[in-house]
Amino acid sequence: MQTFQVTFILALILFVVKGLHGNSCDVYPKDPFIEVGSDTEVFCQRSCVQGEVYWTQDNKIINESLSNTINNSTHSVLSLTNFTQHSAALECHSANIQQILGGTIIKTYTKPSKISCMLHYDEQEYELYPQLFTCNWEHQNNSSREINYTLFVSSSSVTRSGLCNSHVTTCTAKDFVEKIILSETLAVTVRAKTDAWEADSDTYEFEFSNILKIIPPKIDVSVESNNLKIEWKRSKAMGKINCQDKYTETVGNKTPNVNKSTLESGKDGKVSRKVDSCRNYKVSVRCALDRAPWSDWSPEKTVLTKFNKSDVKLHLWRTVTKLDTNGIRKVHAMWKPIPATCEGTFSYKIQQIPYKQHTTGLNYTETSCSNSTCDVDVNEEEHRVDLTVFHNESPLAKDSVYVPAAAGSRPQVTEIQTSATEGVVLVSWTAPVQPVRGYMIDWTHDGNQYYWNETKYTNTSLFDLLDKKQYNITVTPLFDDKTGRGSQAVQICSRIGDPDNISVASVRANHRSASVSWITQSQEECSGAVINYRVFYRTPEGPMLNVNSTKRDVLLKDLNPDTQYIIYIEATASTGTSKSNESSFKTKRFDPRMITVLSVCGSIVIIIVLSLGLCCTIQWKKFREKPVPDPGLSSLAEWLLPDHQKGMCLFQAFSNPSESFCDRVFTEEMQKTPACPSASGYYPESDEAEEYNVHTPCLTSKLQNEKPDEHVETHPCSSAEFTDLLSPGNKPLSPYRSQRSVETPDLRTSKQSKRVPVKQPENKAPMTVYVSLNMLKEGPVIETESISNIQEYIRPE
Repeated sequence: MQTFQVTFILALILFVVKGLHGNSCDVYPKDPFIEVGSDTEVFCQRSCVQGEVYWTQDNKIINESLSNTINNSTHSVLSLTNFTQHSAALECHSANIQQILGGTIIKTYTKPSKISCMLHYDEQEYELYPQLFTCNWEHQNNSSREINYTLFVSSSSVTRSGLCNSHVTTCTAKDFVEKIILSETLAVTVRAKTDAWEADSDTYEFEFSNILKIIPPKIDVSVESNNLKIEWKRSKAMGKINCQDKYTETVGNKTPNVNKSTLESGKDGKVSRKVDSCRNYKVSVRCALDRAPWSDWSPEKTVLTKFNKSDVKLHLWRTVTKLDTNGIRKVHAMWKPIPATCEGTFSYKIQQIPYKQHTTGLNYTETSCSNSTCDVDVNEEEHRVDLTVFHNESPLAKDSVYVPAAAGSRPQVTEIQTSATEGVVLVSWTAPVQPVRGYMIDWTHDGNQYYWNETKYTNTSLFDLLDKKQYNITVTPLFDDKTGRGSQAVQICSRIGDPDNISVASVRANHRSASVSWITQSQEECSGAVINYRVFYRTPEGPMLNVNSTKRDVLLKDLNPDTQYIIYIEATASTGTSKSNESSFKTKRFDPRMITVLSVCGSIVIIIVLSLGLCCTIQWKKFREKPVPDPGLSSLAEWLLPDHQKGMCLFQAFSNPSESFCDRVFTEEMQKTPACPSASGYYPESDEAEEYNVHTPCLTSKLQNEKPDEHVETHPCSSAEFTDLLSPGNKPLSPYRSQRSVETPDLRTSKQSKRVPVKQPENKAPMTVYVSLNMLKEGPVIETESISNIQEYIRPE
């Protein structure tokens, strides 16, 4: 409270000084530290604005019911009561202009608490004055600041002084007891201090006798028959002393037996504990004053108990298999062996005896057995198995067990229930209708090593089980001289462990998603059942994200393309969690489906282009292979339009009947003959001497086996062609002929052919037709002239 008052006064002085500098706005005090649960006030200077102001805490408007706000024209005061938060950001706002006028951060601290102290000895052998004074306390540190602790102790004879300093929550002072009177009450305080705050704990008072930790007692252990006799000397301290003795077998991890005793003033300790014979035991004792802390346990002593014939208890029991194909059952007999630490030689023999005296089939002889188990064969009838123990070849003890017949009905328990809690299995069942003298419970985790126990109740607890192992439990009712039929419970684990190990099986990544699957590998037979999987993933620099799944696969969505991701899986069971190793994957840059579509479309385009290219190549090849006319072998003739061809002199060729009359052409030699009158009587009139106007009539003459002196008959022609070689002057000879159409004289007065009367066609406008002819020539004689390729260019004159 004094710290709060000082802080308040300093803040008020600072506030007044700031107010003298004119109209300004701010919040005071700046970033104070206060104790958790205390009250505080914060001031807001509001001289720079007009109107109301309001406060916010961590960007939330403070509820007026949780604080007390006083406003006037120059400042506003915020009062906070019982402030328990670790830290809070307070801001003062103007309501008119919605502007932050100032702010501060309040942080809290706690004071040390729950102090406990004790006086103890540096040397545990000699009990004089305790040399050490040690105190421990609790303190919640909410900041990263280094804390210095100081332990203060005072009494009626010693003023308050700092005994020791520490940076942790424990401190030990040496040779402190020499300064005080043992009967005094000690007042202890702890101070915690940092560079920003300081806090003192409450004062704790301790009586000397309540904090004195005495030295461990010195013990002596002896064996009488099958009893442990433990003796020790008490501490020199006056008053009543409480002591505990502890003993346990050295073999196995068994729970120690602890017993308590009280020693009156001036008396030493002496107790006797009944134990089993031929066992090694570890014994220890510790003591304490009435309300003081316990001393350390005394050094352990080990003793071997003697053999006692009356302690021999075999606890014979058996398990029986089902009949095999030969009608034989195997009986696994088991008993509590005599410890090997006992003196003498011990041997065991078993004999199976049928209840019916005249049973035949097996020879029932004695069988020598090992130390604790033995297997014998019986048939389907009921039997009794006898066990005899020999000590130095003399019978020592005998026990027997009943084996029921394979067939027939025997009483048995029902409704067996099992449960496991912290390694202990609880078993309960319903008793049969017949009265019983008890129940035998046997259990095993591997079918070879059996454990059994007898009880008179319909429930029992199984202890000292192997951790995280699955057990088979059988309950059999016991009668006077026989047993019932065993009932087996459902397998149960002594303790459920963590979930199975997990490993990432595969990751199929796309550009914006990834499919993750994983597998689980059983660590042990009692692994916990997984109830949920959580997949964690992140980029190397990004935050950790997660998604839940109840299956062994998940689809991660909204991923970044072409990005590396780190992933691991965590399995959660009711008993704990297990985590896989981290693995990584990288998303694709583009959507694989788009790549597939582009690939298919590209393949189709390529096929189309190749097909078109192949077609064009074939057409071009055909075009190149077509014969091209030789201009040197071409000639010009007139070709009439279809209307002009009607009524022409149509003489059938006598040399080649299959040849059309329109396939005849006249070479230059043939055209040097005089022109014949037109068969049609039609002669175009043209003044253009340079135009190649060709009016081609039907040419019916055929050159056949032409010889120089042989006369060739020709039919009338419509025109004559004048051809001249293009070799004027000294110019080189050209293979092309000078071709032009020549107007034939009007032959209307000529007589028409007498062989074929021709009707005069109608006058039509002449058309210019260019014909390219492929002239095939062999040697000096023209055998055939035919039209193989015709390109027509037709336009009106």
